[in-house]
Amino acid sequence: MAIEKGSFILIDYVCRVKETGEVFDTTLEDVAKKEGIYREDTRYEPMLVVVGEGWVIRGLDEKLTELEVGETETLEIPPEKAFGHRDPTKMRMVPLRKFREQGITPAPGMQVEVDNRVGVVRSVSGGRVQVDFNPPLAGKTLVYEVTVKKVLEKDLDKIKALIHRRIPNIDIEKFLIKLGEKVVTIEMPPESFFVQGIQVAKRGLALDIQKYLPKFEEIRFVERIRRREEKEEEKAPTKRRRRAKKEAEEQPSQESGS
Repeated sequence: MAIEKGSFILIDYVCRVKETGEVFDTTLEDVAKKEGIYREDTRYEPMLVVVGEGWVIRGLDEKLTELEVGETETLEIPPEKAFGHRDPTKMRMVPLRKFREQGITPAPGMQVEVDNRVGVVRSVSGGRVQVDFNPPLAGKTLVYEVTVKKVLEKDLDKIKALIHRRIPNIDIEKFLIKLGEKVVTIEMPPESFFVQGIQVAKRGLALDIQKYLPKFEEIRFVERIRRREEKEEEKAPTKRRRRAKKEAEEQPSQESGS
């Protein structure tokens, strides 16, 4: 199937800085471990992208329609279509005492916060600290190795992918999804009740579905809390007592008949 604007696709990628060859991002666990960027709190799996919606950097987004499913392509993205060129006005000299008052000893490469802005220390000299507020990858040419794993065509598959994007830590098969002509009903599994920020996730999911699958005008979330069935719990010991009583009653007759 051809990839076009609005297509739901799953991609794997490895992204390097062209100038250094350094890998700074990937969806592949083995690559992350090999390159020393593996994080325990990151899910390594194909990434959902709705083409043309800005879910990835502009240069990559523009090239996705040129790719074929199952093929790995190497794409070079210039700074102006990645994180932009470096802006000299975003370099600032900060008095060293300002950091020492906070108990911080700045050093080159350290990430710091100054006046609610995050930057990176470039140098420390003569009682002054040079802090760079440019994005870390500003001015860099990026090289992506991208594989389109799958194009999602069915509404149900698209909705499952959107749910997984918003609530990634719960098995998608635990959500019960029913599609009507204009209504989507999503029954939430009990595990979701304890997910931090679940109401925000549900709101975002509803907006996603209405934006990318506009034929669905209403999104319903169902949360069921069932009372524990005590009757079934009571039946088991009752059956055991009856079996034990029966065995006790049968034991004398067996002995008398021997």
